[in-house]
Amino acid sequence: MKDLTPPAVDAARVARAFRRGLGSYHGAASAQAQIAAELSALLAKHVGQTPFSHLFEFGAGTGHLTDALLRDLSVSRLTLNDLLPEAEAGLLPILRARGKSASFLPGRIEDICLPEPLDLIAAASVVQWVSDLPGLLRRFEAALCPGGWLALSGFGSAHFHELVALGSDAAAPNYMDHHQWAGVLPQGLRLIELRQAPIVLRFDTPRAVLRHLRDTGVNGQSRGGWSRGRLRAFEDAYCSRFPNQGGVGLTYDPVLMLARRV
Repeated sequence: MKDLTPPAVDAARVARAFRRGLGSYHGAASAQAQIAAELSALLAKHVGQTPFSHLFEFGAGTGHLTDALLRDLSVSRLTLNDLLPEAEAGLLPILRARGKSASFLPGRIEDICLPEPLDLIAAASVVQWVSDLPGLLRRFEAALCPGGWLALSGFGSAHFHELVALGSDAAAPNYMDHHQWAGVLPQGLRLIELRQAPIVLRFDTPRAVLRHLRDTGVNGQSRGGWSRGRLRAFEDAYCSRFPNQGGVGLTYDPVLMLARRV
């Protein structure tokens, strides 16, 4: 298993960023919505009409993946988790529209007790915030029943490479390319499929990129303020180095992973 030294995560800062963007996230997070739909469709391709007795989704947020899974799969029981307790209220309309109810466990996935047994654990665009991913995967291995599925998406090393090149300190602690996943999965989880393909969003201006980051809360690790001079320098450098169809580009680098408990 790959040895990962867990980077520090300022959980309170990350929570504040996501809380600030909670009301705008669902509409602003177009890439995350696409990733959730693709992850659910990929799982459905493998499992077909197989019913799931108990789905646990962590980092459910505003419900992009929740909705896709309930659309694509047959699920009897749901347990949902998110870092923010107030996320539960936003998930209720999605559940009602799908004729479902769910138990809700707020808090960091690293801290909560997992319900057992589970035959599906899923999360989209979340694992990059987990410092000790191998440790969490071992807990998932123990919670899954034999034959149970693990469906996750994170981000690879090219994620937000434009911001990294311009000196951003807002990166999540755990970006992994597709070839690295085999090294972090415990022996009891068999890798089924991996996919990695970038999504490049176009924005009219660099300031629109910053608004997008704020509206989605994905800049939760950022510690820098913006002086007028620093903002102008950022805009000039962004436009010069990363032009995209008359505007600028921002790269999402999703990695989709399916594994199964042996």
